[in-house]
Amino acid sequence: MAKRRMKIPKSTQTVIKVFVILFVCLIAFVGFHYYRRYALQQEAIREAQEAKRDAEIKRIKQRKAFIKKIGPIAQKVDKSYSLLPSITIAQACLESNYGQSQLAQKYNNLFGVKGTNPNTSAVMSTKEYTNGKWVTVKARFQIYDSYEAAIRAHARLFEQGTSWNKDQYKDVLAAKTYKQQAKALVTDSYATDPSYATKLINLIEQYNLSKYDK
Repeated sequence: MAKRRMKIPKSTQTVIKVFVILFVCLIAFVGFHYYRRYALQQEAIREAQEAKRDAEIKRIKQRKAFIKKIGPIAQKVDKSYSLLPSITIAQACLESNYGQSQLAQKYNNLFGVKGTNPNTSAVMSTKEYTNGKWVTVKARFQIYDSYEAAIRAHARLFEQGTSWNKDQYKDVLAAKTYKQQAKALVTDSYATDPSYATKLINLIEQYNLSKYDK
Protein backbone atom coordinates (compact mmCIF):
# COMPACT_ATOMS: atom_id res chain seq x y z
CA MET A 1 0.00 0.00 0.00
CA ALA A 2 1.47 3.35 -1.08
CA LYS A 3 2.31 5.85 1.59
CA ARG A 4 0.27 8.99 1.57
CA ARG A 5 2.31 12.16 1.22
CA MET A 6 1.83 14.75 3.92
CA LYS A 7 0.10 17.69 2.35
CA ILE A 8 1.68 21.04 3.27
CA PRO A 9 -0.90 23.69 3.87
CA LYS A 10 -1.00 26.46 1.28
CA SER A 11 -0.38 29.07 3.93
CA THR A 12 2.82 27.30 4.97
CA GLN A 13 3.90 26.98 1.33
CA THR A 14 3.37 30.69 0.90
CA VAL A 15 5.46 31.44 3.99
CA ILE A 16 8.25 29.18 2.71
CA LYS A 17 8.19 30.81 -0.73
CA VAL A 18 8.29 34.27 0.80
CA PHE A 19 11.16 33.22 3.07
CA VAL A 20 13.11 31.78 0.10
CA ILE A 21 12.50 34.93 -1.95
CA LEU A 22 13.58 37.15 0.94
CA PHE A 23 16.66 35.01 1.53
CA VAL A 24 17.64 35.19 -2.14
CA CYS A 25 17.04 38.95 -2.12
CA LEU A 26 19.18 39.29 1.01
CA ILE A 27 22.01 37.31 -0.56
CA ALA A 28 21.76 39.41 -3.73
CA PHE A 29 21.68 42.63 -1.69
CA VAL A 30 24.74 41.66 0.37
CA GLY A 31 26.56 40.44 -2.74
CA PHE A 32 25.80 43.65 -4.62
CA HIS A 33 27.05 45.86 -1.79
CA TYR A 34 30.16 43.72 -1.33
CA TYR A 35 30.92 43.91 -5.05
CA ARG A 36 30.21 47.66 -5.10
CA ARG A 37 32.51 48.27 -2.12
CA TYR A 38 35.20 46.08 -3.69
CA ALA A 39 34.85 47.94 -7.00
CA LEU A 40 35.11 51.31 -5.25
CA GLN A 41 38.19 50.17 -3.34
CA GLN A 42 39.83 48.96 -6.53
CA GLU A 43 38.99 52.23 -8.26
CA ALA A 44 40.47 54.21 -5.37
CA ILE A 45 43.65 52.10 -5.49
CA ARG A 46 43.89 52.56 -9.26
CA GLU A 47 43.43 56.34 -8.98
CA ALA A 48 46.04 56.54 -6.20
CA GLN A 49 48.50 54.54 -8.29
CA GLU A 50 47.86 56.75 -11.32
CA ALA A 51 48.28 59.90 -9.23
CA LYS A 52 51.54 58.54 -7.80
CA ARG A 53 52.76 57.59 -11.26
CA ASP A 54 51.83 61.01 -12.69
CA ALA A 55 53.58 62.76 -9.79
CA GLU A 56 56.70 60.67 -10.35
CA ILE A 57 56.69 61.41 -14.09
CA LYS A 58 56.29 65.12 -13.34
CA ARG A 59 59.10 64.97 -10.77
CA ILE A 60 61.46 63.23 -13.18
CA LYS A 61 60.66 65.74 -15.95
CA GLN A 62 61.32 68.63 -13.57
CA ARG A 63 64.62 67.13 -12.46
CA LYS A 64 65.77 66.50 -16.01
CA ALA A 65 64.77 70.03 -17.01
CA PHE A 66 66.86 71.43 -14.15
CA ILE A 67 69.86 69.32 -15.13
CA LYS A 68 69.47 70.37 -18.76
CA LYS A 69 69.45 74.01 -17.64
CA ILE A 70 72.52 73.99 -15.39
CA GLY A 71 74.51 71.27 -17.20
CA PRO A 72 75.92 73.52 -19.95
CA ILE A 73 76.62 76.27 -17.40
CA ALA A 74 78.67 73.92 -15.21
CA GLN A 75 80.41 72.58 -18.30
CA LYS A 76 81.40 76.10 -19.37
CA VAL A 77 82.47 77.31 -15.93
CA ASP A 78 84.29 74.22 -14.66
CA LYS A 79 86.55 73.88 -17.70
CA SER A 80 88.61 76.77 -16.26
CA TYR A 81 89.02 74.94 -12.96
CA SER A 82 89.99 71.45 -11.85
CA LEU A 83 86.42 70.48 -11.14
CA LEU A 84 84.32 67.92 -12.99
CA PRO A 85 80.96 69.33 -14.18
CA SER A 86 79.23 66.12 -13.13
CA ILE A 87 80.20 66.81 -9.52
CA THR A 88 79.00 70.42 -9.69
CA ILE A 89 75.68 69.38 -11.26
CA ALA A 90 75.14 66.58 -8.74
CA GLN A 91 75.90 68.96 -5.86
CA ALA A 92 73.43 71.51 -7.22
CA CYS A 93 70.75 68.80 -7.59
CA LEU A 94 71.31 67.46 -4.11
CA GLU A 95 71.71 70.75 -2.25
CA SER A 96 68.93 72.69 -3.97
CA ASN A 97 66.51 69.77 -4.44
CA TYR A 98 66.81 70.18 -8.21
CA GLY A 99 66.25 73.93 -8.00
CA GLN A 100 63.12 73.61 -5.86
CA SER A 101 64.55 74.85 -2.57
CA GLN A 102 63.61 78.30 -1.33
CA LEU A 103 67.24 79.36 -1.54
CA ALA A 104 67.47 78.37 -5.19
CA GLN A 105 64.13 79.81 -6.24
CA LYS A 106 64.42 83.12 -4.39
CA TYR A 107 68.17 83.75 -4.41
CA ASN A 108 69.70 81.43 -7.07
CA ASN A 109 71.76 79.89 -4.28
CA LEU A 110 72.27 76.30 -5.47
CA PHE A 111 74.86 75.16 -2.94
CA GLY A 112 73.68 76.54 0.39
CA VAL A 113 76.55 79.05 0.48
CA LYS A 114 76.58 81.12 3.66
CA GLY A 115 76.92 84.91 3.62
CA THR A 116 77.90 87.65 6.05
CA ASN A 117 77.00 90.93 4.31
CA PRO A 118 73.37 91.86 5.10
CA ASN A 119 73.16 93.64 1.72
CA THR A 120 74.00 90.52 -0.28
CA SER A 121 72.59 87.76 1.93
CA ALA A 122 69.38 86.64 3.62
CA VAL A 123 68.55 84.75 6.82
CA MET A 124 66.81 81.41 6.34
CA SER A 125 66.33 78.06 8.10
CA THR A 126 68.47 75.11 7.12
CA LYS A 127 69.26 71.58 8.28
CA GLU A 128 72.77 70.65 9.35
CA TYR A 129 74.22 67.30 10.40
CA THR A 130 75.67 67.84 13.87
CA ASN A 131 76.69 65.33 16.55
CA GLY A 132 75.22 62.43 14.63
CA LYS A 133 71.81 63.95 13.88
CA TRP A 134 70.08 66.51 11.67
CA VAL A 135 69.14 69.80 13.33
CA THR A 136 67.35 72.90 12.00
CA VAL A 137 69.23 76.18 12.43
CA LYS A 138 68.93 79.77 11.28
CA ALA A 139 71.75 81.05 9.08
CA ARG A 140 72.58 83.85 6.64
CA PHE A 141 72.90 82.74 3.00
CA GLN A 142 74.41 84.42 -0.03
CA ILE A 143 72.21 85.95 -2.73
CA TYR A 144 73.16 85.47 -6.41
CA ASP A 145 71.71 87.16 -9.46
CA SER A 146 71.82 83.96 -11.56
CA TYR A 147 72.62 80.26 -11.51
CA GLU A 148 75.83 80.98 -13.39
CA ALA A 149 76.97 83.41 -10.69
CA ALA A 150 76.34 80.74 -8.06
CA ILE A 151 78.26 78.11 -10.04
CA ARG A 152 81.21 80.47 -10.62
CA ALA A 153 81.40 81.29 -6.91
CA HIS A 154 81.23 77.56 -6.18
CA ALA A 155 84.17 76.86 -8.51
CA ARG A 156 86.25 79.74 -7.04
CA LEU A 157 85.71 78.35 -3.56
CA PHE A 158 87.48 75.12 -4.45
CA GLU A 159 90.31 76.93 -6.22
CA GLN A 160 90.89 79.60 -3.57
CA GLY A 161 90.08 77.52 -0.50
CA THR A 162 88.70 78.99 2.72
CA SER A 163 89.81 82.12 4.55
CA TRP A 164 91.55 79.91 7.12
CA ASN A 165 93.04 77.37 4.70
CA LYS A 166 93.75 78.11 1.03
CA ASP A 167 94.51 74.40 0.47
CA GLN A 168 91.25 73.24 2.06
CA TYR A 169 90.13 71.43 -1.10
CA LYS A 170 93.45 70.20 -2.47
CA ASP A 171 92.24 66.58 -2.52
CA VAL A 172 89.16 67.56 -4.52
CA LEU A 173 91.25 69.43 -7.11
CA ALA A 174 93.75 66.56 -7.33
CA ALA A 175 91.07 63.91 -7.94
CA LYS A 176 90.59 62.88 -11.57
CA THR A 177 87.30 60.93 -11.52
CA TYR A 178 83.87 61.85 -10.23
CA LYS A 179 84.04 59.08 -7.64
CA GLN A 180 87.37 60.35 -6.35
CA GLN A 181 86.16 63.95 -6.26
CA ALA A 182 82.94 62.98 -4.49
CA LYS A 183 84.88 61.15 -1.77
CA ALA A 184 87.41 64.00 -1.53
CA LEU A 185 84.60 66.44 -0.75
CA VAL A 186 84.01 64.51 2.46
CA THR A 187 87.73 64.08 3.15
CA ASP A 188 88.27 67.84 2.78
CA SER A 189 85.30 68.60 5.06
CA TYR A 190 83.10 70.25 2.43
CA ALA A 191 80.06 68.36 3.72
CA THR A 192 79.04 67.16 7.18
CA ASP A 193 76.73 64.42 5.85
CA PRO A 194 78.68 61.12 6.05
CA SER A 195 76.75 59.74 3.07
CA TYR A 196 77.35 62.84 0.91
CA ALA A 197 79.79 61.16 -1.49
CA THR A 198 77.51 58.16 -2.02
CA LYS A 199 74.55 60.43 -2.77
CA LEU A 200 76.56 62.38 -5.38
CA ILE A 201 77.84 59.23 -7.07
CA ASN A 202 74.32 57.76 -7.21
CA LEU A 203 72.96 60.96 -8.78
CA ILE A 204 75.73 61.08 -11.37
CA GLU A 205 75.11 57.49 -12.40
CA GLN A 206 71.30 57.75 -12.28
CA TYR A 207 71.19 60.74 -14.66
CA ASN A 208 74.37 59.98 -16.60
CA LEU A 209 75.92 63.29 -15.56
CA SER A 210 79.41 62.12 -16.52
CA LYS A 211 78.52 63.01 -20.13
CA TYR A 212 79.10 66.65 -19.14
CA ASP A 213 82.72 65.79 -18.21
CA LYS A 214 83.64 65.13 -21.85
